[in-house]
Amino acid sequence: MVDGFEDWYRAVHPRLVTSMAAAFGDPDLAREIADEAIVRAFERWDRVGAMANPAGWAYRVAINVGRRRHRRRSLEARLLRRERPGFVAGPTEDLHLLVADLPPRQRLAVVLRHVGHLTEPEIAEAMGIARGTVSATLRSAHRTLREQLGEPPLYEGSA
Repeated sequence: MVDGFEDWYRAVHPRLVTSMAAAFGDPDLAREIADEAIVRAFERWDRVGAMANPAGWAYRVAINVGRRRHRRRSLEARLLRRERPGFVAGPTEDLHLLVADLPPRQRLAVVLRHVGHLTEPEIAEAMGIARGTVSATLRSAHRTLREQLGEPPLYEGSA
């Protein structure tokens, strides 16, 4: 095994699969795209392993692969006039349902933060956006989720 890859894989893969399942709402797709990202990392481990944040790279690859596959599946479903299969029961089903009404960027940022346990700079890297955009996106998503859950707004400001 390549130096350090196995330990990195064991630490990153479970969170990556769970994050992608919550983001895309499909556990099978999540496993496929996480595995694809891990394979690509392995193939390039000499370069990826030397990065400051190999996990961020893997998340970005998984997100991009997931988006492409999700678009392809959606197009196929429309063309074939089939409905997309329902969710496979599991812990990510409830999470996906909770965040399903958020805009895609907000949904992905929330999942990466709270399921993937990525920091804002890591989310920015994975999503290919500025850190400030991540902060604003998370604030908006949290506000929307509080409203959906019927929780009072947080105090934002000083008297």
